[in-house]
Amino acid sequence: MGLITVISVVGVAAGVAALIIALAITNGMRRDLQERLVGSTAHVELMRTAGDGIRDWRPLMARLAEVPHVTAVAPGLYGQVLISRGARSGGALIKGIVPGDELKVGNLLQAVHEGSAAELAPETSAGAPGSALAPPLVIGNELAMTLGAEVGDTLLVTSPQGELTPLGLVPRYQRFRVVGIFSSGFYQYDSSYAFMRLVDAQRLFSEPDLVSVISFKIDDLYKAAQVGRAIEKAAGPGFETTNWMEQNRELFRAMKLEQAVTFIVLALIVVVAALNILIALTMMVMEKTRDIAVMMSFGVTAEQVRKIFLLQGLLISAVGTTLGLVLGYAMSMVGSHYRFIHLDASVYSIDYLPFAPRLVDALVVAGVSLGMSLLATIYPSSSAASVLPAEALRYE
Repeated sequence: MGLITVISVVGVAAGVAALIIALAITNGMRRDLQERLVGSTAHVELMRTAGDGIRDWRPLMARLAEVPHVTAVAPGLYGQVLISRGARSGGALIKGIVPGDELKVGNLLQAVHEGSAAELAPETSAGAPGSALAPPLVIGNELAMTLGAEVGDTLLVTSPQGELTPLGLVPRYQRFRVVGIFSSGFYQYDSSYAFMRLVDAQRLFSEPDLVSVISFKIDDLYKAAQVGRAIEKAAGPGFETTNWMEQNRELFRAMKLEQAVTFIVLALIVVVAALNILIALTMMVMEKTRDIAVMMSFGVTAEQVRKIFLLQGLLISAVGTTLGLVLGYAMSMVGSHYRFIHLDASVYSIDYLPFAPRLVDALVVAGVSLGMSLLATIYPSSSAASVLPAEALRYE
């Protein structure tokens, strides 16, 4: 029976460890995606419901900065462009920014690992009419690899919002100089985002002194919807807001469903381990029927016999659960520290497999494991308690 007991303990430990690791991975994915999404984008964004953008945005920004819970405000002008370098090209979403304000609402510019975003800061001569220098541009590292671009290279940026000439609509284009390459670890941004100064974007898109969005950072990101409504009210008619939760609702809903399905599927391992306990105790009752009968003939009650087998099953479960928790958390902590499992960022949005073990998961998994094991001991303990000493010893 020693070998069967060991197998039962190992089965429980394997099931618990698998559950802890799986939950740590799903928690890590959700945590990292949320942190990168929230860090890379504004908590709340204000846009016009109709029209070509927001004019007179400076006094509007000053007024909206006074809305409760708003900690930072930044203007932005978005536009789809084609960026090319020689024969290589790629589509990108340009955002014209005021760097000092943008750094307060998002951290993509803080993720520059080659070059520097500092050249975006001065709204001065670079890129102005008559200037010898091409205006500065910061792009994502995946976009840089697509274009084969490095810091210092000159890229041609073409806007579909062209100029009407006697020959028809001619696309507007301008050369920009790469001054920085950022790497957020989030493929959506690294492969398609680029930043330039607001004045350069307005010149490129022929939109003088106009912005398409006003971005906000708030003190409690989970109040984004509530603060968004307050911003809409303060902005007046013709404006609407969106927030990070609305933009990514389907993603987080899918991840929550995935976590639930993962828990159910891997909990079957614990069920199998509980069946091992059931089999082990049942075989023990069959083999120890004579010993049980002798004990009962000396005055041991049926309730005491039942408790013996219940405690043995719970001991197997407790040892297996403890070993599984230790193993699962140890592997999760190692994976979280060393990040040795790499992913394809173009598929999974992040470039490594994150682990985020939580104490609440340990409590839930331990409860499930001990509960299933307790159910597994009910039948064999009841069988042991129902042994009749006279019948068991009749042929001894």
